[in-house]
Amino acid sequence: MSLISQVHGSYVHVRRVSILAKHIAEMLPENARVLDVGCGDGKLASLIGQMRPDVRLEGVDVLVRPGTAIPVSYFDGHKLPFDDRSFDVVMFVDVLHHTDDPNELLTESARVASQAVVIKDHTMNGFLAYPTLKFMDTVSNARYGVALPYNYWPLAKWQAAWQKLGLKPSVWIDRVGLYPWWASWVFGRGLHFVTRLNVS
Repeated sequence: MSLISQVHGSYVHVRRVSILAKHIAEMLPENARVLDVGCGDGKLASLIGQMRPDVRLEGVDVLVRPGTAIPVSYFDGHKLPFDDRSFDVVMFVDVLHHTDDPNELLTESARVASQAVVIKDHTMNGFLAYPTLKFMDTVSNARYGVALPYNYWPLAKWQAAWQKLGLKPSVWIDRVGLYPWWASWVFGRGLHFVTRLNVS
């Protein structure tokens, strides 16, 4: 494992999970039933649940790991195996840019969620945005065998997709604070966002 990967695993990842859990916990409606799509080991969702004991969280993933921190079911990566409006909230945390077609899962989320869709992802806007995002993705995920299509969208493309599906941003955070000050000017700088999209 490279030094960069070690630093990311031991420091950046822990900080990231804590900060994202706080942002997302504040966006969830009271007593919500939440589906975490592409939840991995479920640790982020579990931390959200500790911050918000009123919500119920479960996950789906294309690979169900042993000993997950929340209940996790298998799904095929395309269609969510749930009825329409069966969850209050569907959330994606750094998942959609790993898919070949984010619109497919966005459409599914709009079908399954009754109140909101919560997304943490990237915007490919600004100087050297693509190579910076590609570097971060490779360091974070390549060693785990995660699919890396590097499918980053500019903000305008996100907005067009949400509008088409009737998803309306009610909370928008683009200064997420994932990195300490000395790294934020390279790896932060508006490349990340967390949003709550209300289902119309």
